[in-house]
Amino acid sequence: MRERGSAGVVGVLVAGLLAAGCSSGGGGSRPSGMPMGTPVGAADARTTGAGARFLGVGECSSFGTTSFTEVPCASERAAARVVARYDGAAAGGPPCPPATDFVLHISAQDVSFDEDGDGRIPRGYACMRNLQPPHPGDPGGGGGPRTVVGDCVYGAGGGQVRETACDGSGMRKPQYKVVRAVDARAKCPASTALYVQLGGARPVGCADRL
Repeated sequence: MRERGSAGVVGVLVAGLLAAGCSSGGGGSRPSGMPMGTPVGAADARTTGAGARFLGVGECSSFGTTSFTEVPCASERAAARVVARYDGAAAGGPPCPPATDFVLHISAQDVSFDEDGDGRIPRGYACMRNLQPPHPGDPGGGGGPRTVVGDCVYGAGGGQVRETACDGSGMRKPQYKVVRAVDARAKCPASTALYVQLGGARPVGCADRL
């Protein structure tokens, strides 16, 4: 397989949180456990390989300081694998699987070759899983695009909370841990100190104080 270039701007989505009426802050630092060198810039799409989707499910990417490329998963440069791939913007689109460590945002690009021969890679996003630890998307890992049962958060000021590693290895110590997911706050146990917005069929996370 030939290496394939970046299809545009790359970013990281961090799940929104709701703390007893307090929402998470926008922006912020890289989630704890996110591999250094995760691409954050833009690069032109180069050879894409006719008949193959750019960063399709099961394919792998490298990490770079300003760009990323698609590489064979057996390559020494391979760093993460695509676990889900969607067209369109991530906001309002299908959520990434719980095991996702980070999200690559792919801008629409005109290229010489693409999967359907129209000379264009559409806008989309790829849900990525690191080939090697750490896995910030795992429960308690301190990152990933989704907040799940087992994750920990801390108060970020201004009525906001953010995720951090449960083992204390992040820049901030955990203050609360999500112990249960329910469909309504009334179903959280009496010990609940914080409500965290999870989304999905059971959108309320019940968090205990640590």
